[in-house]
Amino acid sequence: MRVRIDSVGLIGPGLPGWADSRAWLAGGAAPGVKDLVLPTLELLPSVERRRTGMQVKVAFAAAQDALAAAAADPSTLATIFTSSGADGNVVNEICSMLAGTDRQISPTRFHNSVHNAAAGYWGIATGSREPSTSLCAYNWSFAAGLVEAACQIANGRERLLLVAGDVPYPPPLLGARPVTLAFGTALLLSRAGRGHGIAEVEISVRRPAGMATRLADSALEFLRGDNPCARALPLLAALARGEAAAVDIEYVAGSMLALDVAPC
Repeated sequence: MRVRIDSVGLIGPGLPGWADSRAWLAGGAAPGVKDLVLPTLELLPSVERRRTGMQVKVAFAAAQDALAAAAADPSTLATIFTSSGADGNVVNEICSMLAGTDRQISPTRFHNSVHNAAAGYWGIATGSREPSTSLCAYNWSFAAGLVEAACQIANGRERLLLVAGDVPYPPPLLGARPVTLAFGTALLLSRAGRGHGIAEVEISVRRPAGMATRLADSALEFLRGDNPCARALPLLAALARGEAAAVDIEYVAGSMLALDVAPC
């Protein structure tokens, strides 16, 4: 399958957005500020911003970045949201309450705990009535989202927004799921061979898996290994360099997602 990448969104520690992160991803010096800095989520009304958890905020920050670069109308786009675990902080709060004496769970906490919370807030914020898919595939969630996006485009969808994001787990869940850094990315995808974009990517599945593409920068490589959705970083690095590249990303059942990247 082949898709075109029209724009990219990005948020993570030291990665405040695609435009400001390309130099580091392309092999430049690491930024001085390495913390996660979330932008104002302009798509969300202020009331909803106060209600959302970190995972939704990371997803929206990445999506907002991708849409700004393409000047796309979010209400017209089908969406795919993928995450390995949604919001572990909210799940931890609910589990803590259920283990105590006060078991009255607030409706806001509950609806922020479900895996498709980001998709729900997206529909509220954009007024979109386009189809939306929410996926989870453990450490392979980004790759699964990309495959789903490519399948939808191969079956007739002209354009869609893929959003991937994971956030840290607090103790004690951190002991079972050691994710310590937040990361989100968004790709505005469309049919290959039409118009102008950043790059076209041919997607195939390789067995046996072999080795995934690593990153030379130690901080970026740590992030790639720490956060499941940051498995996208080798692809983003290839896009930032603006050159042809072969990228391998871990996929399900001991396979590898092989990406042949060709700049537009």
